[in-house]
Amino acid sequence: MSDTEFLAERFEHNRDHLRAVAYRMLGSLTDAEDAVQESWIRLSRVDADDIDNLGGWLTTVVGRVCLDMLRSRKTRGEQPLDVRPNDPVSTPDSIDPEHEAELVDSVGLAMLVVLEKLTPAERLAFVLHDMFAVPFDDIAAMIGRTPDAARQLASRARRRVQGSDPETGTPLPQQREIVDAFISAARGGDFEALVTVLDPDVVLRADTGHGPPVLVRGARNVASGAISFRTPGRESRPVLVEGGVGIVAVENGRIISVLRPSFADGRIATIDITADPDRAAAMEVEFLD
Repeated sequence: MSDTEFLAERFEHNRDHLRAVAYRMLGSLTDAEDAVQESWIRLSRVDADDIDNLGGWLTTVVGRVCLDMLRSRKTRGEQPLDVRPNDPVSTPDSIDPEHEAELVDSVGLAMLVVLEKLTPAERLAFVLHDMFAVPFDDIAAMIGRTPDAARQLASRARRRVQGSDPETGTPLPQQREIVDAFISAARGGDFEALVTVLDPDVVLRADTGHGPPVLVRGARNVASGAISFRTPGRESRPVLVEGGVGIVAVENGRIISVLRPSFADGRIATIDITADPDRAAAMEVEFLD
């Protein structure tokens, strides 16, 4: 057996595990197989003799590939959940359809829908740590943050998965500073200042009351939207809403939308917008001076 054949055999022993990781990260069997194939390509380019733990190395690589794929999606709507067991993959014989069905059933559409609400970094931290017991030190290296920050991401994701809003450790005065910086940058059309105040993996969800919610991911995409949707005669004001600092848009003396951010590491991590004027006007808010 040649070295290449031996390496391929070792890779195949890890394939099912890697596909399970990638599917939970991406919500698509087809994309999961693409991520697994990319991990093989990267493995074939390195000296495998220098890898002490091949399974751990491949899990790290697949995690990074999936993170890049999630971050490249401009909006959730461009990448629908893909849970059909008969979807094509790399080759017709590469996956047992029965195994595909088992993989889909083991995760469940409900869980995938919840995971889709997480930022890419939250999703990676939660999936790798809570589902596959990857240490936070390894996760931190993938996302370019500290182990403590990775632990916080997983904790915040865990609370969302369990059906509660993420708690914030950001004091109200700091929330106010961040919100004021966001309002100022948006009002002045300062794109780079907006990007600075947003987490790189920020996720914005806007419910207009008509059709599916608008979903946008990434600091630059959210910043572009904040600038492009400025409207003459509409004023943004800071408020207290649901125990935190948020923003309302006021037009002709009436609240027409409410923006509720969550915070992490001194930036805005998520933004939930109620953009139905009737629902927004009915929400309890307290204007801040």
